[in-house]
Amino acid sequence: MSAGDSFYIATPIFYVNDVPHIGHAYTEVAADVLARWHRQRGEDAWLLTGTDEHGQKILRTAVANNTTPQEWADRLVADSWQPLLETIDIANDDFIRTTDERHEKAVSTFLQRLYDDGHIYAGEYEGYYCVGCEEYKQLDDLVTAPDGDYKGQLVCAIHSRPVEILKEKNYFFRMSDFGQKLLDLYESQPDFVQPASVRNEIVQFVKQGLDDLSISRSSFDWGVKVPWDETHVVYVWFDALLNYVSAIGYGVDDEQFAKRWPAVQLVGKDIARFHAVIWPAMLMAAGLPVPRAVFGHGWLLVGGEKMSKSKLTGIAPSQITDTFGSDAFRYYFMSAITFGQDGSFSWEDLSARYQSELANGFGNLASRVIAMVNKYFDGEIPTLGELTASDEAIIATQKRATEQSNALIDTFAINEALASVWQLVDELNGYITEQEPWALSKDPANRERLGTVLATTVNGLGTLAILLSPVLPKATEKLWQAIGGVGELREQRIDDATSWSNTGRVTALESSLFPRIEVDAESGTA
Repeated sequence: MSAGDSFYIATPIFYVNDVPHIGHAYTEVAADVLARWHRQRGEDAWLLTGTDEHGQKILRTAVANNTTPQEWADRLVADSWQPLLETIDIANDDFIRTTDERHEKAVSTFLQRLYDDGHIYAGEYEGYYCVGCEEYKQLDDLVTAPDGDYKGQLVCAIHSRPVEILKEKNYFFRMSDFGQKLLDLYESQPDFVQPASVRNEIVQFVKQGLDDLSISRSSFDWGVKVPWDETHVVYVWFDALLNYVSAIGYGVDDEQFAKRWPAVQLVGKDIARFHAVIWPAMLMAAGLPVPRAVFGHGWLLVGGEKMSKSKLTGIAPSQITDTFGSDAFRYYFMSAITFGQDGSFSWEDLSARYQSELANGFGNLASRVIAMVNKYFDGEIPTLGELTASDEAIIATQKRATEQSNALIDTFAINEALASVWQLVDELNGYITEQEPWALSKDPANRERLGTVLATTVNGLGTLAILLSPVLPKATEKLWQAIGGVGELREQRIDDATSWSNTGRVTALESSLFPRIEVDAESGTA
């Protein structure tokens, strides 16, 4: 993509039946890092997130808590979901709620268009329904519970809870008409669904043949009314998927819609089928472009098991950020897990990486360099003298890290992009150990050499501040100010991170970028 291009990225909208856990935060951070990165390449990046507030599960949760669905959603959004964005430092451009009037209007407009064009018909459906997934299930999606409260019953493979048999008159979307068109899409755009493991699963699913999709419910009334039959509400997934276009003016602001759409959809792999099959079929039926890409990332595992709100196995993001801070949270989940694959979280790993990579690696590097410039040059950044092979190797690593990380971000390989940047952290630490500026300072004859060594390391720190700013916004801003970076850090071109300017002086860091933390490795508490 070139400067000025639009880059629209959207997270899934999260269900407000309970509070967020680190699995939700993982998706949010990944989308935020990608949006910040593209923004720093001069692209018109736009990040959308939000909440899914309709459906039977919300209704039942609200009733169980002696309140109305709207009051429940309002409370959860205000007390939990929007504060999450501040907790993990998300710079989203919009927050969509499916109870927003703008969204409900867009859903009605879209649905009416499909109905008028013959893509929707009335029928009757009977099947196994999982309220947790808000989805009808096929038999191969179910398992027989081997033990516990539901022993011998058919349960959802994801939620491990019994399914219900529902039979009702519904409206159906003729999704079966789009099977071949979807297969043609996957073939003509191999990177439409990523990673390859998710793509292969989606292709195999569609090759088996698509059933028409039940898109309304008449057994409850918490949802968007079907415009031509108000005794029905729109199926929660059909409603929810439309948030990606309702937020950018679908049916209301054609200019804004044309400017933003299509989006990159970042989702958990368990909901990739909705986004890579149902969603593009809906868009094809409406004559709209399909998403730019659908990326289904892996699950966060704790103790070998996917976190679940229903199983009460979630970890609140604040349990981590209260001790380690938001930057460490962002860095850990973006670097420790191969993006696109499942990854395991442990307090021991988090603590170890914080100490070795952030505190001892990056934080200590910044503190040492700034302290030496202050000590040996009274805070004035020295100029480069004659370069040795060691100096040139650092300059080459700066350039390589910039090029590699930018290329890797375009393939959603966030962890690999960070690893390429961290090569510069490690090499700068090794360079200082090798050059021994403290020894050079003892002999006035080495003054020029000392200046070159410190100028080289300061230049490297500036490059690191720019390259790491999408992941570590707080620490890099602090570093940028300390090394006298000119201009706003967020406006520095990340694809040209080696070309930055400074005021000529450094100022002392008031505290380490990543203070040492003594933690209980089992609980993560300080």
